[in-house]
Amino acid sequence: MRTKTILIIILTVLITIFLMMNTDAVQFDFIFVKKDISKLLVVGICTFAGFLLGYWAGRPRTVISTYDRNEDETLPVNSPPVKGALSDEDRDYIS
Repeated sequence: MRTKTILIIILTVLITIFLMMNTDAVQFDFIFVKKDISKLLVVGICTFAGFLLGYWAGRPRTVISTYDRNEDETLPVNSPPVKGALSDEDRDYIS
């Protein structure tokens, strides 16, 4: 197994143990209402929200590049030879 996979498994086990140890009810203040809610639920939701925010902040951005276009769309029909193309003489010299 890869190191990343092992670390994810260890982190998941530690979070699960922590959540199972904190199952008692606590009074949680919402904006206008006070409710008795399990610590398990509060910590679990906060952990999940933290993972989502971390993934959202760390994901790679999508980059739209002009190099992604199809060559047929960008080159005219009677285009001159490509600047980096080798001539027959150059090919013979390399061979």
